[in-house]
Amino acid sequence: MSGNFESYRREYTAGGLTAEDLSASPIAQFELWLEQAVKAGLSDPTAMALSTIDEEGRPWQRIVLLKGLSEGGFVFYTNFGSDKAKAMAVNQNVSLLFPWNELDRQVIVGGVAERMSLTESATYFLSRPRESQIAAWASRQSRPIAKRALLEEEVRKLRNKFADGDVPVPDFWGGYRVQAQRIEFWQGGEHRLHDRFRYVRAEDGSWDVAQLQP
Repeated sequence: MSGNFESYRREYTAGGLTAEDLSASPIAQFELWLEQAVKAGLSDPTAMALSTIDEEGRPWQRIVLLKGLSEGGFVFYTNFGSDKAKAMAVNQNVSLLFPWNELDRQVIVGGVAERMSLTESATYFLSRPRESQIAAWASRQSRPIAKRALLEEEVRKLRNKFADGDVPVPDFWGGYRVQAQRIEFWQGGEHRLHDRFRYVRAEDGSWDVAQLQP
């Protein structure tokens, strides 16, 4: 299948963004936009594309879910043997993208990913549904498998193994916190005159913000 998509376009009319609209903190601004995305009924408002660069310098992206947010950073969880974890082990610089297309908005985060403490990861793991806990044990994420039935059989074995108690926290699974260094807010505008504001963290920890041309 091939095609030419040059003629496909639409106008962005959801609304503008001005400097007066912005919070002094990009985290507070993000929380506001996330709240609005939830209220708007977006199906996965916490879904974000995580971009990493592996040891050979190759970029890769995948969707993960935001599971925590504070001034300290953006939190997600994964298997430490996954492709993303291996990439972050050699290059901690990552990017996150929240594509809130229905609102003509996107947020881009650039920062450094660091492993969270065992205590933090365990607290979240124990709050997960039991089937999600078992799935974390069953999957050796990113590794090849001959067929899905093998994974399903592993899940059945683990259900039996942990039938009489709590599911323990795997030592190969845990959280990452992305400490943001740059956060950009993009609001689509008519005639491609979009509004872009980028926050950059200063050496003293404060944030500088600038409006960018579309």
